[in-house]
Amino acid sequence: MRRQEGREKVTGATQFAADLELPRVLQVRLVLSPIASGSIRGIDVEAARGAPGVVDVVTGPDLPESDASGPDKPLAVDRVYYVGQPVAAVVAESEALAVDAAALVSVEYDETAPVVDPVAAMGDAASLVLDEEEDDGGEDASLHGASAADDRADEDRPRNVSGVAHIKRGDADAALGDADAVVSGTYRIAGAHQSFMEPHVALARSEPDGRMTIWSSTQGPFVIRDAIAELLGVPAHRIRVVPMAVGGGFGGKVQLLEPLLALLAVRTGRPVRLALDRSQEFVVGRPAPGASFDLELGAKRDGTLVALRARFHYDNGATAGWHAGLTANFLGGTYRIPNFDIRGYEVTTNKTPVDAYRAPGATQAYFALESALDELAQKLAIDPVELRLRNVSRQGDSAADGEPWPRIASIEVLEEAKKHPLYTAPVGAGEAVGVALGAWGGARTPSAAGCRVEPDGTLSILVGSPDISGTATGLALIAAEAFGISAEKVQVEVGDTGAAPFSTTSSGSQVTYSVGPAVYEAAREARRQLLEIATEELEAAPEDLDIVDGRIAVKGAPSRSVEITKLVAMTTEFMGRYRPIQATGRSAVQAASPMFTVHIARVRFDPETGAYRLVGYAAIQDVGHAINPPEVEGQVHGGAAQALGRALGEQLAYDADGQLRSGSFIDYELPAADQIPDIDVRLVEVPSPVGPLGAKGVGEPPAIPGTAALANAVSRASGFRVREAPIDRSLLAGISRDGQ
Repeated sequence: MRRQEGREKVTGATQFAADLELPRVLQVRLVLSPIASGSIRGIDVEAARGAPGVVDVVTGPDLPESDASGPDKPLAVDRVYYVGQPVAAVVAESEALAVDAAALVSVEYDETAPVVDPVAAMGDAASLVLDEEEDDGGEDASLHGASAADDRADEDRPRNVSGVAHIKRGDADAALGDADAVVSGTYRIAGAHQSFMEPHVALARSEPDGRMTIWSSTQGPFVIRDAIAELLGVPAHRIRVVPMAVGGGFGGKVQLLEPLLALLAVRTGRPVRLALDRSQEFVVGRPAPGASFDLELGAKRDGTLVALRARFHYDNGATAGWHAGLTANFLGGTYRIPNFDIRGYEVTTNKTPVDAYRAPGATQAYFALESALDELAQKLAIDPVELRLRNVSRQGDSAADGEPWPRIASIEVLEEAKKHPLYTAPVGAGEAVGVALGAWGGARTPSAAGCRVEPDGTLSILVGSPDISGTATGLALIAAEAFGISAEKVQVEVGDTGAAPFSTTSSGSQVTYSVGPAVYEAAREARRQLLEIATEELEAAPEDLDIVDGRIAVKGAPSRSVEITKLVAMTTEFMGRYRPIQATGRSAVQAASPMFTVHIARVRFDPETGAYRLVGYAAIQDVGHAINPPEVEGQVHGGAAQALGRALGEQLAYDADGQLRSGSFIDYELPAADQIPDIDVRLVEVPSPVGPLGAKGVGEPPAIPGTAALANAVSRASGFRVREAPIDRSLLAGISRDGQ
């Protein structure tokens, strides 16, 4: 089915947050810190206050006290923790006037040496980035299917480490000592920005009765509702969040600008809008963290893995992190490794605080793990897919946390990869093929959905999870299957928090998995209510009735039928005897349905120049059941391009002063169309026993293995082991010139 909102988007009819016009709306411009660390000596706002069209100039001390940590306060108070931290907000009648006035705000700082390098940050002599009480990433973690508790190992923490994830099994040291082959290395992957087309945009209006309405390009309207209610000290029902169309999110658009805007709306008594420009987005928006891994992986001569030792850290910027627990479990549970010792550190530095980016903690983990596994395959002269087949976890094996894996398709995706033409075709001169495996456990959250049969016989589904990836169309197909009509007669609406039933945040590959069962139940209940009315009208038992071409008919006697529209009319007529058809479905999925995927990259390398080109790419993914196959393939295409981007050039590069040096699309190298070949997608369907119609999540897995797959291909083609992403093309060129 074509995406329900597709026509509006391609014709420009979709209304995004930046398109929304409110009467008397004021525009907000942020004044950002130009330094990475220091105290605020004073802020002179008088010139800005006197500028044309300025309504207010607000600093941190002007706002009510907030329980948020220093870097997370709506505006900085006393200290700044990173370049780009909002220090003041100018509120004016137009955006241009706000920009002009913001340039007149003068801030005096006492600059201190920033902590930029995460390794140095853990040294005893390093300055503290955060106060000790500012080290809880639990709320951020839970939004993306993680737990900050996983990063709270009961052991001493180095300086500037907010959490430690430490898991062990067996005796890794002894097993590595007895191994026939061991590979070891340091693998690094740079931080990356989500780089959505639409920067952060939000509006807020304080209503005459004291309520608050917020319009936002958000993945999590209920998260914003609860946060603003707590900030303002009011019940949650007095906050209404209207989710607007999201121009790209990828985990980076849950909540950011809304708390400040809510406070400014109360302060000014007028609606306020804040839209980040691209340069601001790079330093204010919350990107993905970079990570560094020291791995030792050991095996027997036949390729059987025996041990893994890993030490890694995340560079979380000026925030407590939550990725390490996820990463540790990916490292320890993907393969049958009887002995492992894995320790990960959440490190704080004076950089922009990080958050989720599609498959948080997984892209980093599998870049390191799959690169090391490829090295091991070369060392043992074993086919890389065969090595994975011998060791990959399968149903019943212990995951890293000791729990058994459920039914997973790890074997199926590898078998499909092994016979794929891109993998089996002979390699030409300068060519090589790289493969990598990835997995995602999948988040889940209790959710509800509403269903109503309309007077024209169509079905209206109401949910509270924003559609950021075509999920609404998939939910329509689920509802159609449950109710018994064509999907074209189902319309899914994403409601605001004042009207929609509670639904999950659109993150973690969980909307279809969590909301889908609620939609299915709601549609089945609406069907039951409709058939209940038809039972009386047709004098037949419900089990003897069916829905056919807009009518309720008696099975075997199609002439005995009644139109759905007539039945619905009976539920709304004056003095009617039938209750309206209004159904609710609820779900609380308890079991996970992990997803596995394999990506294959074929490259052509020029030994004279060190240049390489990606000439073929394939992605094989288990989706449980593809409810809407073309859209599933589209998700795989997008995720693969993002994973490849992290190998081809995407990185957040900071200098020693904490200044971002890749803060524009001139310097931040998004992959261009000529760098990404056609992506051959193969869908493997091993149905989930609990997902709606057997479906599993789709969004995260395709963004995981591509970085490693391309690095492995380049390593094999060049003869130089690539252990950093993005791949350093100048290094490859230098190696080619030196002939080494």
